[in-house]
Amino acid sequence: MNNDRKIKFAVLGFGHIGRRHAEMISNNDESELVAIVDIKSKSDFENINSFNVPYFNSLKELFESAIDIDVINIASPNGFHYEHSLQALEARKHIVVEKPMTLRKQDAENIIFKALNVNKNVFAVMQNRYSPPSQWLKSLIEEKILGKINFVQLSCYWNRDERYYLKDGWHGKKDLDGGTLFTQFSHFIDIMYWLFGDITSINSRFKDFNHQNLTDFEDTGSVTFDFLNGGSGSFNFTTSVWNKNLESSMTIIAENGSVKVGGQYMDIVESCHIKDYQMPNLPPTNPGNDYGFYKGSAANHHYVIKNVVDVLKGRATITTNALEGLKVVEIIERIYNAVDANK
Repeated sequence: MNNDRKIKFAVLGFGHIGRRHAEMISNNDESELVAIVDIKSKSDFENINSFNVPYFNSLKELFESAIDIDVINIASPNGFHYEHSLQALEARKHIVVEKPMTLRKQDAENIIFKALNVNKNVFAVMQNRYSPPSQWLKSLIEEKILGKINFVQLSCYWNRDERYYLKDGWHGKKDLDGGTLFTQFSHFIDIMYWLFGDITSINSRFKDFNHQNLTDFEDTGSVTFDFLNGGSGSFNFTTSVWNKNLESSMTIIAENGSVKVGGQYMDIVESCHIKDYQMPNLPPTNPGNDYGFYKGSAANHHYVIKNVVDVLKGRATITTNALEGLKVVEIIERIYNAVDANK
């Protein structure tokens, strides 16, 4: 590919995340937003004209327009990721798929198989890997500074109520949302997998404390497991916190010390006590995305777009590849299956 040529993107799904993708594409000097696709009327979106690109109501309409496109960013509801990914790959486009990649492992496998057949790249969006605390934790693990990992505690305590689960929205519907682990907490499962590898011996318990009239699934869970690489862990989560998010944190107990990264979005190093180690000064973490009443994960989507550009121009490898996206889906699937097995 000509390194002087801009990479041309189309964004499918123009909700909060889709708009974020469009903004980051527009802000990158080596990328160009060439189209927006959403089933809603263009008039339903405020300030959409500021992007000044063609608007379509389906991928079919987009492809029939014959606009030159390199990459399609899929930011539609979770339940459509599989269908839309296959359509984009069939049209011989690279794809960027928002989390989760799919709601079933088998569907993720089919996407990978299709991408291999058409020789196109699949970029899974897990932008929390780019946050300074996450990068720092990765260096601790890769350089074996912590030594043997004994125990990892992941805690995600958030608020999601009627301000988020709107009656006419897709959030909370099992077939489109998938569940709390897919929509709210897959980023943190990805970080755990990225740092420590796969898990086994999973035991799960789920509860629904105050979402019976809002969602088709649980709002709280407790999961225990072992890491294949050694050590044990637990993951406690809820969306039943009153009014606003409380924390997303990871505590690591290891041979040579302990660390805790906390804050609302695992963006603050709260404790570092490691033998013969001086913690470096980390750059500031980008503030969380603001979705009306709610803030989401750290705002690092510009790194995702930069990685796509760098890969297509031959300067880098994919930061979160399709196999890693599949692995997160598989882990979540196994956590849910472990609940069913224990009933």
